[in-house]
Amino acid sequence: MDTRLTLKLNESVIEKAKEYAKTHNISLSKIVEQYLSSIVAKSDISPKEIELTPLVKELSGVITIPADYDCKKDYIDYLEKKYQ
Repeated sequence: MDTRLTLKLNESVIEKAKEYAKTHNISLSKIVEQYLSSIVAKSDISPKEIELTPLVKELSGVITIPADYDCKKDYIDYLEKKYQ
């Protein structure tokens, strides 16, 4: 079932979107629908369901980070050294 939706957007964005839709022979409504569907679909996926690429799987476990590693402290130390 389709439902009407009213949006307020920047005029130049609307014009560019209309041109894009015309060029790709698709309605602006369909573009918005597909975009919103992709956002909703991404939020429904749990981290365990995300498939890793072979490269990421290969790199997994290459380095080990200590349990007590403080990345913020490390970053602060880096910035202090950089801007001395």
